Amino acid sequence: MSVETAAAEILEDFDLFDDWEDKYEYIISLGKELDAMPEAEKVEENLVKGCQSRVWLNAKQEDGKVIFSADSDAIISKGIIALLVKILSNQSAEEIAKNDFSFIDKIGLKEHLSPNRSNGLVGMMKKMKSYALAYS
Repeated sequence: MSVETAAAEILEDFDLFDDWEDKYEYIISLGKELDAMPEAEKVEENLVKGCQSRVWLNAKQEDGKVIFSADSDAIISKGIIALLVKILSNQSAEEIAKNDFSFIDKIGLKEHLSPNRSNGLVGMMKKMKSYALAYS
């Protein structure tokens, strides 16, 4: 599944909800579905800079695809990183590196986050791109 297809599925899911309270519940549910990150990966170098809560993000490359693992100690942040992982994990490094994250704007996520959470979101996207660039 391409980034565009995965993003389109997420956008369809968000369209099912009328208000942002329900959309936040959906984001939280994504965090609850996120595969557990191995404790050994919860190290300083995997912390996302710019987040008010602790968010860990790691990546590995297998069969030409970048596989992300992530976790957070805050439920909203965990849901946000889970959303990004759901769309970008198992994609080629080149596809991730060239992605403009326009799906975030289409969801309307940035304008519904506090400034601190918005900074964290930007930090997550930058770290994902940097992993992709390192693998490409």
